[in-house]
Amino acid sequence: MPSTPWYRDGRLHFGAGIENTFVPQERPGERAIDEYALTEHYDRWSDDLDLAVSVDAEFLRWGIPWHVVSPEPGRWDWSWTDRVLDGFAERGLRPIVDLLHYGTPTWVEGEFTHPDYPRFVAEYAHRAAERYRDLATDYTPVNEPMLHALFSGEYAYWPPYRAGIEGLVEVSTAIARGFVLTQEAVAGVLGEAATFVHVDASMRYAGDIDAPEHRDTAHRYAHQAFLVEDLVTGRVGQDHPLLPVLRDNGMADETLAWFAENAVQPDVMGVNYYPRHSTELFEAGVHHVGGFADPRPTRDDGVGGLTEMLRTYAARYGAPVMLAETCVTDDVGTRLDWLDASVAAVEGLRSDGVDIVGYTWWPLFDMYEWTYRHSDLPRSAHLLTMGLHDLVETPDGLARRRNPVADRFAAHASRGAR
Repeated sequence: MPSTPWYRDGRLHFGAGIENTFVPQERPGERAIDEYALTEHYDRWSDDLDLAVSVDAEFLRWGIPWHVVSPEPGRWDWSWTDRVLDGFAERGLRPIVDLLHYGTPTWVEGEFTHPDYPRFVAEYAHRAAERYRDLATDYTPVNEPMLHALFSGEYAYWPPYRAGIEGLVEVSTAIARGFVLTQEAVAGVLGEAATFVHVDASMRYAGDIDAPEHRDTAHRYAHQAFLVEDLVTGRVGQDHPLLPVLRDNGMADETLAWFAENAVQPDVMGVNYYPRHSTELFEAGVHHVGGFADPRPTRDDGVGGLTEMLRTYAARYGAPVMLAETCVTDDVGTRLDWLDASVAAVEGLRSDGVDIVGYTWWPLFDMYEWTYRHSDLPRSAHLLTMGLHDLVETPDGLARRRNPVADRFAAHASRGAR
């Protein structure tokens, strides 16, 4: 008899993540961003896995660097990922593998809008699942696909620099098609052994959303926060609120029919929530494009926003949910307060019958802000103090120094394991 999947054993599982954004394309004024290089994870991966074990993490959200394993068409180099995934197994640490966190290899011209992008990403997924079939069974096909679509489609911030609603629809459609083919490719290798953890950023909108100049945009944003997940799970039908927008901006009925016929479902629905960033505000008379280039103001709705988002995703997709990323970027005391409050909120929801199966502090150690890409300042200028371990510049590179948040997290994880 097959064993009970980890997400069906009735426990709350605690884990962490290592930031794995990869946007390797460069152009004047924009340098490549590779978080594994910035944080020196390529060299310190073994110690980093030990850090996860030291805080009693059961799982680690961790990504394969597609641009490294596939540096050019038809060439594959798994040497580094072989060592790391063997390291997971040696430590009894469960990897939840991000196949696409952000970005594509440089040889994919047009990135997500390349006509063969879905085929390229599905081949990569198939090869990864086949190679690591005995080491990894939990996969996230695409991390935060709607942020992908916003940054690469509507905001023109990342390649392929599409802009506006038409760009958003184009990139969302391409990412969603690749998402479906990725999940099908992994399932074709692993069968029932595969666990698919879909993960998206929770996006809430408040403020003057009924102001005449914002009403249509705010309505669209409230629904498009779920667009890619709705597409891949076959939920964009004739009654979907965004159907007119999609049709008006290039999505054919044949495309919608394809998603309905090829729908894939999450085994676990991951929700990323950051109390200081997940709620954006519209202001009467003030217009912002959004994203890093022209951000809207935000409001910290704390655990109220968190509980709303977890309930919303659980009801909308009918799958167990996990808090797949959370933290605050601040001093240790503020991080401790949010850790305790967010764990208590999750435990309270579980007591109310919401099927929450995981809690993830992101990240395991500090990371560097994406603004590094558009800057000529050293990495230290972009440090985000978010982690269970601090990144500290030393003559020998980046030291990892455990801070009190790690001890508190370990205490929560130890209690959850009982």
